[in-house]
Amino acid sequence: MQRTHQHLVRTQLANGLRVLLAPDRTVPVVAVAVHYDVGMRSEPEGRTGFAHLFEHLMFQGSELLPKLDHAHYVQASGGIFNGSTHLDYTQYHNVLPSNALERALFLEADRMRAPNLNAENLRVQIDVVKEEIRANVTNKPYGCFPWVTLPGVLFDSFANSHDGYGSFDDLDSATVEDARQFFDRYYAPANALLTLCGDFDADEALAMVERHFGPIPFRPRPSRPDFAEPEITGERRTVKYDPHAPLPAVAAGWRVPDPIGQWDEYLPYLLLADVMSDDGPACRLHRRLVRQDGLATSHRCYLGMLGDPLDTGHPTALVCSARQTPGTSSQQVLDAVAEEFALVARHGPEERELNRIASRLTTRLLVETDSVLARTQALASLELRHGRAELLGELPALLTAITPEQVARAAARITPDRRAVVELLPASYQEEAA
Repeated sequence: MQRTHQHLVRTQLANGLRVLLAPDRTVPVVAVAVHYDVGMRSEPEGRTGFAHLFEHLMFQGSELLPKLDHAHYVQASGGIFNGSTHLDYTQYHNVLPSNALERALFLEADRMRAPNLNAENLRVQIDVVKEEIRANVTNKPYGCFPWVTLPGVLFDSFANSHDGYGSFDDLDSATVEDARQFFDRYYAPANALLTLCGDFDADEALAMVERHFGPIPFRPRPSRPDFAEPEITGERRTVKYDPHAPLPAVAAGWRVPDPIGQWDEYLPYLLLADVMSDDGPACRLHRRLVRQDGLATSHRCYLGMLGDPLDTGHPTALVCSARQTPGTSSQQVLDAVAEEFALVARHGPEERELNRIASRLTTRLLVETDSVLARTQALASLELRHGRAELLGELPALLTAITPEQVARAAARITPDRRAVVELLPASYQEEAA
């Protein structure tokens, strides 16, 4: 068992399960999270959307507990629970009063041991996922734009380029045997990280963890593929027609350094994204696109394909998107964005501007990780990706130490010849062109 100066406790069970504990006795609440090292990037061809579908299946009962009992036991304790699928991992969490810690550990260990994978559960959850896609993508204006389309332009490999929500054909063809193989391969204890945060004694909690998770048999951890891709050479473009969008939109993405292996080179892009498009009217893209040129009604600039800059692996991107005003072309927007990045590359952000951005980022990080659940998820993500959950406490100093020159060097790589572009047009434009 390893204890750090930041009161983090690490250990690993005989079956390979990694355990991270962050005791905090200030509030009588605990969060229990299990992160499995498998996400959308690990889906095989012909099984798009399977990682997300499997997340749904993990809530359908186990050999010991029928469907809905997990929810019943957590909610009866006054707690909440949920799960989510990401590019590189899938996580499940519970937040409960601290006297219900062992209940949460039992529930997570129970489904790690043997979820109830049967034909009825699979059929129902396929329908649920398809309805979620309809609600969030196909029947919604600008549904999940540009996440579902931009990766296919920016990346070449199936792992990085496919739509992680999945196609209906792939979802419908999934079998119970596929689910069992996916569970056996990726949901092994050795491929998981258990994180506890909140009001508990570390030694007592570790005894509970060993009692509930220790008997789960060992299965080997699958080898992690190398998802890296070569840089793109030359601009790439595609057009998507949206039957529900009232006006055009455009998005562009640029590859950025490896957020794991090139951490020091990656962090300046986090400040660059906020220099261009923070939440206020003083940011550069709002001033240029909305107030000055009237090219867009709204815009975003963010780091990470899902807007998750500290929660992503390689490869990833800096993304800019805008919803255009009537009569505006996507090229006008792209040219204006390119000019703004070029200005930052030539002159850098002002010291005062960068200090303001770094202070706001630091404040936002502290506020967002104040709750026990958000802190648990942040610690787990950094532990999973970097092997150092301590980075959460080090980030404020790292961000405030970034210089204008570092941000300028980052901006110099955001050029038209390195971008992938998705133009989203209302379906009426396609009819007019025909």
